[in-house]
Amino acid sequence: MNFHEPSLRQKALTLLRGGARNADVARRLNVPAGTIGYWKHMDRATRGECPGAHRSFCPRCDGELDQPAYAYLLGLYLGDGHIIQNKAMKTPSLSIACDDSWPGLMDLCENSMRAVFPENSVCRVRRKGCREVKMYSKHLWCLFPQHGPGKKHTRKIALEPWQQKIVDAHPWEFVRGLVHSDGCRVINWTTKIIGGERKRYEYPRYFFSNKSDDIRKLFSDALTAVGVEWTTLARGSDPFNISVARRASVALMDAHVGPKY
Repeated sequence: MNFHEPSLRQKALTLLRGGARNADVARRLNVPAGTIGYWKHMDRATRGECPGAHRSFCPRCDGELDQPAYAYLLGLYLGDGHIIQNKAMKTPSLSIACDDSWPGLMDLCENSMRAVFPENSVCRVRRKGCREVKMYSKHLWCLFPQHGPGKKHTRKIALEPWQQKIVDAHPWEFVRGLVHSDGCRVINWTTKIIGGERKRYEYPRYFFSNKSDDIRKLFSDALTAVGVEWTTLARGSDPFNISVARRASVALMDAHVGPKY
């Protein structure tokens, strides 16, 4: 076993702290590169500078949160999103399920994630009939305090005061996120007697469907705030659907939300 004088090790550390590369120090001092790497690692560990260690950035606590992007992402999360962290995961993940039929929605979802979490990577995971737009962050609990055990409709869902301020400032982004997750734009039809003849009449309509009373109320409150008239439609005895059918309100929705694509 080769032993190196403490003075040689100190000389190597002086060069490394000055910015010299491991390989250059190894050649200059005729010391194996692995030994140089070990000395550098132990030196940085002693000084609390372990390689790879860094402080995780929170976009809300440490930066300026992109509020429009967050309002949209919050709507997506309340509809089709979930956060998980099992024993094998060091960092929780946020996933938004996006149907393969709406590639534009996937792009909007990914862009909003990148805007809200500028230092994090975003990926798409293939599932049957859909993609999960996914990212990892230690600060998901901070950004989405609505997370909890069980399904959303089985527990209380309420916005924190700071979230409500963002939704109040950017209601259309919030509405768009909810519609893009659990809503749709459809063409309804009926028949009318015109000039003594029965004719088919078509008209656009927006629907939002969610089992959570709290989430439906968040949606309807946001609609009211932007001047959209809405009604509740029951599915059997359950009022799971919110409908927007009046022409002026549909026009507002078309201008600010539009159909999925």
